[in-house]
Amino acid sequence: MASLKDLRNRIASVKSTQKITSAMKMVAAAKLKRAQARAEAARPYAERMERMLGALAAGFEGREGAPPLLAGTGSDETHLIVLVTSDRGLCGAFNSSVVRSARQLIAQLLAENKTVKVYCVGRKGRDQLKRFYGKLIVDSVEGVGKAGIHYAEASQIAQTVTGLFGANEFDVCTIIYNRFKSAISQVVTRQQLIPFAVPGIGAVEDAADGGDHGVFDYEPEEAEILADLLPRNLGVQVFRALLESFASEQGARMTAMDNATRNAGDMIDGLTMTYNRTRQAQITKELIEIISGAEAL
Repeated sequence: MASLKDLRNRIASVKSTQKITSAMKMVAAAKLKRAQARAEAARPYAERMERMLGALAAGFEGREGAPPLLAGTGSDETHLIVLVTSDRGLCGAFNSSVVRSARQLIAQLLAENKTVKVYCVGRKGRDQLKRFYGKLIVDSVEGVGKAGIHYAEASQIAQTVTGLFGANEFDVCTIIYNRFKSAISQVVTRQQLIPFAVPGIGAVEDAADGGDHGVFDYEPEEAEILADLLPRNLGVQVFRALLESFASEQGARMTAMDNATRNAGDMIDGLTMTYNRTRQAQITKELIEIISGAEAL
């Protein structure tokens, strides 16, 4: 049975931990509001660009002269997975859920005798994958979003991916990240970046405002527009993924630290009750010894 001193030390330790988790919760809550606003603001632009490119690309299917980012290499033997996680932990299942999805995709592709390469954005994803799939990691980057998510960081990642594609290092590129839904809910999302995945017919039809689907003439030609916009769209989609992931991270951390603070409070209550009972039992024992000694005299 723990002594009174041990119980006091443990209560003090848990209280210190509770202060830390409470502070982390408030910091995450403060960051979450701005991160959520930025993620939600980026969605319409990214979705609109994707639909517009889908409308342009739909006319190039099966035609020669299509840009490489649209046509691909004509093969799907080598896959590059861009895994977006965080550099820090203490955010619940935020990292493990997206890494689990990546492991499932890797296992599926390897079972189909495909070659898989992984590009990790965030330290946690790299650390969790390197035990079983360390040989598949071709590169990793840390510190993204340390001073806030900026388009320059997304553009750099997009340029790295484009450079690997230009060097024939892969045929298909898929990004995996957590899409922000709410402070307590994130949706693991897989999105094919290269070759550009033409949206469904309904999404392509919605590319024209107001549902007026006319015939459009483009200046310059569609091929030139696609050649210019496809690399830009790659950066936009990566930027969107980083914003969504950062907002999801803050929401997951706020929820995890709130639960940790509540659990610390419950633990303090339980330890305090045990301390009081132990102290009461010790006092009762001392009184019995005093009374027994007095009666013996």
